[in-house]
Amino acid sequence: MRASKNLIFSLVLCFSLLLAACGVPSPTPTQAPLQPSATLAPAPTSTPLPSPSPEPTATFTPAPIVITDGLGRQITLKQPAQKVVSLAPSNTEILFAIGAGGQVVGRDAFSDYPEEAKQLTDIGGGWGELNTEQIVALAPDLVLAAEINTPEQVQALEALGLTVFYLNNPKDLEGMYENLRLVARLVGREAEAEALIKSLKRRVASVDDKIAQARERPLVFYELDGSDPNAPWTSGPGTFVDLLIGRAGGVNVGHSLGSAWAQISAEELIAQNPQIILLGDAAYGVKPEDVAARPGWEQIAAVKNQQVYAFDDNLISRPGPRMVDGLEQLVRLLHPELFP
Repeated sequence: MRASKNLIFSLVLCFSLLLAACGVPSPTPTQAPLQPSATLAPAPTSTPLPSPSPEPTATFTPAPIVITDGLGRQITLKQPAQKVVSLAPSNTEILFAIGAGGQVVGRDAFSDYPEEAKQLTDIGGGWGELNTEQIVALAPDLVLAAEINTPEQVQALEALGLTVFYLNNPKDLEGMYENLRLVARLVGREAEAEALIKSLKRRVASVDDKIAQARERPLVFYELDGSDPNAPWTSGPGTFVDLLIGRAGGVNVGHSLGSAWAQISAEELIAQNPQIILLGDAAYGVKPEDVAARPGWEQIAAVKNQQVYAFDDNLISRPGPRMVDGLEQLVRLLHPELFP
């Protein structure tokens, strides 16, 4: 029996060795497969498209400035004028007031305001001839004329190849504002002009409010030239003097005369008996005491009550923004009771 068991054990052992020699692996426990770690897949590569060529930059060409002037001519500028010659004091004052003083290269002989204007090249004019050679030498792209200049002067300048704009005198303050706008368009100063106009209108409105409180309108004689005291010159209807005296709450003696610039006899003036006399000729040395010394003038109420005043004629004879300065001064002289 023992021999049988030994035989069986020997057979099993030989079989195991035979299996091992044939390379059959022994069974192992089954395991779940390992999960791969999460990694970002590389971004797909692509060949970049070539950048489109930039479009050529469009060159901005401003529209030309086309304005009809006071002589009814259509004036064209390719761009706002940068070199201006002014032929009238009012034009010079307008140009500086709207911020274009740096664009003015020449001015007429009478242009004396603002102070900087005196430093500009004097091209004559006034009571004398214009220095056309000097004007041409300044090479202006605009010559700004006014009613102080004749149409013949305008034609002569145009014949020299210059661009001339003729600015009419305004009839009232609204017309003066429009002149500011016209000149501003010619020199590219529209925004500055509008700001100025807004300020001027505000000041005029303040004057109107004051005058609304006035109880009377004094009679005013405005003297332009009293070199002949028997027939002094004054401003008649339709003039700036007449306009502003009325706006300031007065009545102009010259309003009833037949022309814009007229003489009135001393007898008629004494008969009208103005309450206030304004000396627009004070710039020529005429003083209130000179008026009091004129024969017969001592009867006039203005002389009796010492209501004779020197007045800067430039403030109301030059159709520019300083007309509002003149209006404010007139109100204070005609209605001091409104300014306690």
